[in-house]
Amino acid sequence: MLRSMTGFGAGDAENENYRIHVEVKSFNQRYLDIDVHMPRLLNPFEEAMKKRVKVYASRGKMDLNVMFLDKRDRKKAIRVDKNLAIAYHKALNEMSDLLHLARPDDVCEIAAYPDVIAIEEIPDALEGVEELLLAALDMAMQRFIAMREAEGTNIEADFLQRLTLLEGYVEKIAALGPQIVEHYRERLHKVLQELLAEKEIDETRIIQETAIYADKINYTEEVVRLQSHCKQFRDILAAADAPVGRRLDFLVQEMNREINTTASKAGSTEAAQLSVDVKSEIEKLREQIQNIE
Repeated sequence: MLRSMTGFGAGDAENENYRIHVEVKSFNQRYLDIDVHMPRLLNPFEEAMKKRVKVYASRGKMDLNVMFLDKRDRKKAIRVDKNLAIAYHKALNEMSDLLHLARPDDVCEIAAYPDVIAIEEIPDALEGVEELLLAALDMAMQRFIAMREAEGTNIEADFLQRLTLLEGYVEKIAALGPQIVEHYRERLHKVLQELLAEKEIDETRIIQETAIYADKINYTEEVVRLQSHCKQFRDILAAADAPVGRRLDFLVQEMNREINTTASKAGSTEAAQLSVDVKSEIEKLREQIQNIE
């Protein structure tokens, strides 16, 4: 089954101590790139999260956002910035001398100034957080993959529709080959008639020239390979049980090479127009391939 490279999923996990919410979203990118955004105290678990994501995805720009709530009663401590308190006291004394006002004599007055006293939480060991975090991530990734697969189904339908159009154009190009040669033979015969007038035309020479021309414009091999590439494309879609984006990307490059050679060989306005139509469908396939894993 095809998977889109864009998707979103969210997961939650909770116990008596913690509550965790994880959101995952991705965008198109040739390789896998994972960015994790979460509180700093969870940084020790970042590598474990990235390793878990790689189980689910192989391509795309992945953004992981983690919201964390510690429900435990946290121990607190009071921190006194001694240097700041001394600086405030010194500054107040200098102002007292300058303005001839009473000196500060109450410690509460100094303590009331910004940042002299701060309340800090004493961090506890985060026991059980990693398991809970990965459980929430698993839930988010499973929902994320379900969305990717749903979008992949729509992309596959688009692929098949465009392949059918492309194959139809290629069949028309293949059918034009004998007509192009016959038109050349008739045109050559007409030109010789006009040039030679009353003289007898050498039919053997016409046959020879026509054969040379037919060999020059023969694009049978290119058409056969193009048809084979279309079949390979369908086979890859039918058997897709792993990321196939890179294989399909290579395949459309080969398809584009074959139709370019065909267009350069075919001496026909109709064949040239059909080649343009084929290139257009190949380009649409290529653009859509950028959206799959």
